[in-house]
Amino acid sequence: MTPKDGGAPEGYSVWSHNDRFEHTVGPIFIAPRSDGSGWKVAFRADERHINGHGNLHGGMLMTFADTALFAISRDHLDHGGITVNFHCDFVGPARPGDWMEAQGEVVKATRNLIFVRGLMTATGEPVLSFGGTLKKLGPRK
Repeated sequence: MTPKDGGAPEGYSVWSHNDRFEHTVGPIFIAPRSDGSGWKVAFRADERHINGHGNLHGGMLMTFADTALFAISRDHLDHGGITVNFHCDFVGPARPGDWMEAQGEVVKATRNLIFVRGLMTATGEPVLSFGGTLKKLGPRK
């Protein structure tokens, strides 16, 4: 499948098979970065994601950025985590049909916290810069 027909491009797989909220707004896909330095996530924007002006809703962009924090940090999260802090700057529009992609880096990982920053693009154009702090969770009891 290709991004044009709504599927994931070569090398991507579905990010989560058990997150009901992401199933509502997605599917969201993940793939290793081509240089091997981490992960990137993506989705195809569609009519479900727009605001009253025909652009992607800011809440959808923030939802996707929050998901991206976890995808970027996945190698540091043995048992999952929670978002402690999230911030973003809207830098451009996105529209239905755009291939939305986010990638970034773990700035620092401690025993309990992961600090992340990233950039989201819409068909290659910058849309949102974002960052946040995740708290690592232990195994479920």
